Amino acid sequence: FQNTVLFWVPCIYLWVCFPIYFLYLHQHDRGYIQMSHLNKAKTALGLLLWIICWADLFYSFWERSQNIFQPPIFFISPTVLGITMLLATFLIQYERMKGVQSSGVMLIFWFTALLCATIIFRSKILHALNLVAEVDVFRYVTFYSYFILVLIQLILSCFPERPPLFSETVNDLNPCPESSASFLSKITFWWITGLMIQGYRRPLEAKDLWSLNKDDMSEEIVPGLTTYWAKECANTKKQPIKMVYSPQKQIQSSNSNGEVAEEVEALIIKPSQRTAEPSLFKVLYKTFGPYFLMSFLFKASHDLMMFSGPEILKLLINFVNDKDAPDWQGYLYTGLLFACACLQTLILHQYFHICFVTGMRLKTAVVGAVYRKALVITNSARKTSTVGEIVNLMSVDAQRFMDLATYINMIWSAPLQVILALYLLWQNLGPSVLAGVAVMILLVPVNAVIAMKTKTYQVAHMKSKDNRIKLMNEILNGIKVLKLYAWELAFKEKVLGIRQEELKVLKKSAYLAAVSTFTWVCAPFLVALSTFAVYVLVDKNNVLDAQKAFVSLALFNILRFPLNILPMVISSIVQASVSLKRLRLFLSHEELETNSVIRGSIKDTEGSIIVKHATFSWSRNDPPSLNDMNFTIPEGALIAIVGQVGCGKSSLLSALLGEMDKKEGYVAVKGTVAYVPQQAWIQNATLKDNIIFGREIKESQYKRVVEACALLPDIEILPTGDRTEIGEKGVNLSGGQKQRVSLARAVYCDTDVYLFDDPLSAVDAHVGKHIFDKVIGPKGILKNKTRVLVTHGVSYLPLMDTIIVMTDGKISEMGSYQELLKQDGAFAEFLRTYANADQEVESTGANSPTVKEGKHMENGVLANEATGKPLLRQLSNSSTYSGETVKSLNQTSTTDLQKVPVEKNAWKLTEADTAKTGRVKAAMYWEYMKAIGLFISFLSIFLFICNHVASLASNYWLSLWTDDPVINGTQQHTNVRLGVYGALGISQGIAVFGYSMAVSIGGIFASRLLHVDLLHNVLRSPMSFFERTPSGNLVNRFSKEIDTIDSMIPQIIKMFMGSTFNVIGACIIILLATPIVAIVIPPLGLAYFFVQRFYVATSRQLKRLESVSRSPVYSHFNETLLGVSVIRAFEEQKRFIHQSDLKVDENQKAYYPSIVANRWLAVRLECVGNCIVFFAALFAVIARKSLSPGLVGLSVSYSLQITTYLNWLVRMSSELETNIVAVERVKEYSEMEKEAPWSIEQTAPPNNWPPEGKVEFRGYGLRYREDLDLVLKNINVSINGGEKVGIVGRTGAGKSSLTLGLFRINESAAGEIIIDGVNIAKIGLHDLRFKITIIPQDPVLFSGSLRMNLDPFDKYSDEEVWTSLELAHLKNFVSSLPDKLNHECSEGGENLSVGQRQLVCLARALLRKTKILVLDEATAAVDLETDDLIQSTIRTQFEDCTVLTIAHRLNTIMDYERILVLDKGKIVECDSPANLLQKKGIFYSMAKDSGLA
Repeated sequence: FQNTVLFWVPCIYLWVCFPIYFLYLHQHDRGYIQMSHLNKAKTALGLLLWIICWADLFYSFWERSQNIFQPPIFFISPTVLGITMLLATFLIQYERMKGVQSSGVMLIFWFTALLCATIIFRSKILHALNLVAEVDVFRYVTFYSYFILVLIQLILSCFPERPPLFSETVNDLNPCPESSASFLSKITFWWITGLMIQGYRRPLEAKDLWSLNKDDMSEEIVPGLTTYWAKECANTKKQPIKMVYSPQKQIQSSNSNGEVAEEVEALIIKPSQRTAEPSLFKVLYKTFGPYFLMSFLFKASHDLMMFSGPEILKLLINFVNDKDAPDWQGYLYTGLLFACACLQTLILHQYFHICFVTGMRLKTAVVGAVYRKALVITNSARKTSTVGEIVNLMSVDAQRFMDLATYINMIWSAPLQVILALYLLWQNLGPSVLAGVAVMILLVPVNAVIAMKTKTYQVAHMKSKDNRIKLMNEILNGIKVLKLYAWELAFKEKVLGIRQEELKVLKKSAYLAAVSTFTWVCAPFLVALSTFAVYVLVDKNNVLDAQKAFVSLALFNILRFPLNILPMVISSIVQASVSLKRLRLFLSHEELETNSVIRGSIKDTEGSIIVKHATFSWSRNDPPSLNDMNFTIPEGALIAIVGQVGCGKSSLLSALLGEMDKKEGYVAVKGTVAYVPQQAWIQNATLKDNIIFGREIKESQYKRVVEACALLPDIEILPTGDRTEIGEKGVNLSGGQKQRVSLARAVYCDTDVYLFDDPLSAVDAHVGKHIFDKVIGPKGILKNKTRVLVTHGVSYLPLMDTIIVMTDGKISEMGSYQELLKQDGAFAEFLRTYANADQEVESTGANSPTVKEGKHMENGVLANEATGKPLLRQLSNSSTYSGETVKSLNQTSTTDLQKVPVEKNAWKLTEADTAKTGRVKAAMYWEYMKAIGLFISFLSIFLFICNHVASLASNYWLSLWTDDPVINGTQQHTNVRLGVYGALGISQGIAVFGYSMAVSIGGIFASRLLHVDLLHNVLRSPMSFFERTPSGNLVNRFSKEIDTIDSMIPQIIKMFMGSTFNVIGACIIILLATPIVAIVIPPLGLAYFFVQRFYVATSRQLKRLESVSRSPVYSHFNETLLGVSVIRAFEEQKRFIHQSDLKVDENQKAYYPSIVANRWLAVRLECVGNCIVFFAALFAVIARKSLSPGLVGLSVSYSLQITTYLNWLVRMSSELETNIVAVERVKEYSEMEKEAPWSIEQTAPPNNWPPEGKVEFRGYGLRYREDLDLVLKNINVSINGGEKVGIVGRTGAGKSSLTLGLFRINESAAGEIIIDGVNIAKIGLHDLRFKITIIPQDPVLFSGSLRMNLDPFDKYSDEEVWTSLELAHLKNFVSSLPDKLNHECSEGGENLSVGQRQLVCLARALLRKTKILVLDEATAAVDLETDDLIQSTIRTQFEDCTVLTIAHRLNTIMDYERILVLDKGKIVECDSPANLLQKKGIFYSMAKDSGLA
């Protein structure tokens, strides 16, 4: 036996592996490794081994010649072994040639060889010690040397070779150690330990992360997927897929499309033909299948090994029962148990690693493919999926694939496990197993019903959550208005109302969760109970002994997992298939025809843009929007395209760019193209990057461009010059600035053809003129290029070479300005329409640069024209109006362009959301317990303990039962035993249900409390807080964090407590059975604790890094979708794809180590668990004389479970830490500064206050932040009751600051304001703000009924509301609405025009009718007509009130009694308008600018 089987096992293994491995190496060549000492040593030893084997063989031949005849095996074995050793030596060299650094195949070969040799070794030594036997000296010597050499080979093969020549890792700064790690290090994930230690010493940062492996990078994965997908699409394109789109529009199809229409019908009538859709699943399988298939093998072998545990347990119990068995059997079983467990661990985690890496690659591939597709789909296809949907494809659907990758194998593995377990159980207990199975099967529908219910509740919960977030979003966007009107309480009630609904649903789902926890915890027990009961009661002679009971329990525990996971897997597969379908639809959208517009070189003489008989439509099935276009544009010409709104001017530019679908005709554009869209597209990058747009930097050209586009004054104002970061969609630039940046980008790119889509409309008249002269016009930078300008500005037309006039998608006239005027056609009419409007703008615009481009610097504040939100109240001290002397704008030295004083280098828009580092403080857990309520907290802990005591007791009872003596083939007291066992089980169930309920309900109490707290604290914060904090952060707190507190934390607490007590329980049982284990448990516990702390520190930080690097992927994608036409026009697709890939890789760089860290942890922990199993079994074997088999079974079956529990415990404790952070972040806001109290009882003014409305400022001063200068200095003025006062001043003189001070949005820095004898700083904020009314600059409405917008507290009757609407000239409009006062306003009042919104604000003021009215006059929002309405209403309705108007148009206040003129925060003039005009001071010059003087 020894000479045959044991020698042959390693040989057979190697010969079986050889062909597969050889092919694999042949396919995967990683480069050539130079000879090293290690390699030479391995080869030499291999040859030595071969020589030894041949020596054996020749010795046998020699013996034969000496006539000593040995059996033939002595010839065969050495021959086989010798050839195998040659093969091994060959493989060692071949691996070196192919660049394998460390080989698993060889390691396993040497290991098996050593194992087999060890057994022979032992018997040879025993044989030699036996004095009588004769010893074959030569064979002994060869065998010992063989043994030693194999041992050395094994040790050598543990070390990795040096990396192959020319490998990629050499040029990497921070390569991943995985590729060069040895095989042992790979299977135990030892190679990540370095990162773990680093993460334990200090929080990890992005720069510590390794670069990705070559196979995981976007540029490797995505092209693979896209090429397979292209092939798949080509295969299935027998019928044109594109017809499946929108087959409704057959009527319009012109003759050329006649056949197509029929085909569309055919496709609809016979769905059988549509089967040939490209299958995305096939493509994914081709791309990732081969690598993923490895996991099948691992999973299958792991499943088979899972059942070795119970089988060895059976042998162990038999061994303890049989007092005569030799000791070595026990030790063998113990060793086997340990070896099996360890092997199982290694295999399982290799399997998981493969799954997770596949999942990660899937996500990379999906994101990359979607991004690439988004750059090429047609506009019609873009319309079918919104930006949000496409981003969802990248985030949600890609995530689903990732999740599925880990589960998909369970589809075949779970049934396999169930069948195996049932087979073994049947062998053990016979047919009574069916009772247990019946219980399990009954529980499946129960769980299914619960899952269905939970789903419906989830949907309801999501709905109310969305409503709440929407409302919160509005509140945060309109917070200034809420504060000015003192409406916080009304809105707080609204939010809490929605929250109430949400908590109702949560409560229901909490009850459900309690029931499901109950079934899940009690299922194994019920199954065991029913099986044992049936088994014992069916036949008196059925004896329940230790072997049967505990092996069955172990098998039931295995069964429980697949049965519970199957429903999850199925639902996850369903979700993934939905995602697959959505992805397939998106990836099969039609793409732009690249060749519809011919982009040629500039050789031809005809002209630079040629269009002949071209017809375009927006999508294949739409009617054409441009008909029969014919024109040729010579090189270097300046062309204007004019026409009424909607006549197809922009479409024409799109057509030239190839964005539209060309039906017929010929279009050619010579040379490169630059395009300026109508709505500027700005990237989230620095100003300079936006202009340079990926070209190389030429300073001189850059300066020229910036100057020509009138950007110098703007760069002056920006905090860090042209290195200022521009927010998403350009939030911190005004419309005009965005447009000029967009223009500068085009000019800088220096192309042959320029297409301008009305870039001058968003800028002021005088800036527009400057740009036209310097850039576009006949004397501009671009005078030698071909320029096509869409414009409404009449004044530029005389300078054009040619004017194209469009009406309804056709060219009606073409010619120069003079020619067209003579024709007196459409063009002349167009002139008449636009001339008047243009004249007005010219007159006002020439002198006051602030008419349209409302991005004024107000006291160091960039006020955003669209919303009037003061975005940056903190431009640090260097803002233009502070103590610094402003540099005159004409010194444009380079230093000036990048004016970056040192302290401003770090200037950022807002405070970013910070990632916390370090551990979560214990205080947080205490806070959370207080939020739950201490009674419930301690009650649930008590119930937990009861549950686990009952569970331990029932199993201990079982072990006592199995040790009952057997008399005449039956056990006494069976019924008592069964009864107590059942009772203990039921009490366990009751405790489970109790603690489940307690935790869930407690969790709801906590989340209610924390939400109310958070809401109250946020609403109480002062305005400055909202200006500093991006609303995204706040909304995030209200959605993400509150959601975590609602649904995640209670579940995690349940699991955490459960696994903690499970581990403790298991330890107690093992100690009861074999007290000697007490020696081992503390050191193992310590090891466990260290591993856990190590892991949590690193994994927490990796999670944070991953989530921080995830958002750039999506925001970059969002940005790209908005600017896709610009990117295509400039032909920058490659660069953007590369950028997106980099961002994805950056994200995966943090994700990959976190997967590996999980595996690392699991392998280490399971080894600790396996040690516990080993010692439990070992000590049981040692002390078997004194132990009953029941106790051995009990302790070993518990120790078998302990690995799972330990794993769960670490998982859960780190989950708990990650999620309790939500409590921390919600609590964070309660420590923020608050504004003054809303009402103060003692100082509350009388109800009729203020009786006359007299306002006095006494030495008043105001500043925005402690570290900034005063914005208002020493204001002394008294305004009598009923007086009408206008406040004027240049931009940034402090006009708005005056009102902010009056409303105490900012508290005074010096002096006081007194209204009718009451110092306003002494009373509550609401007391003050209810008594003054403001009509704000930007009219903010909230979603809700119109009535709610006018009167959120329901103070006034309907009549009063109608009266106010009538006076605000809105009555007719509102009566015409179907819902009258209950008309739903959409978010931000989008469904009313701006003018109407302004009138609604007026109606609010009329309804409140207070003694003091402040009018912050709207700059650009209102047309002249509405403005007159408002003014006349105010004159009549507020006759006896004090009115303060901040005026921009002087004509509105010329009839006021007094005018205050502010300059640099001081009052410089104060008198009646007539007197001020006579003084010829500041007011006079302003009036002159407006043409009033």
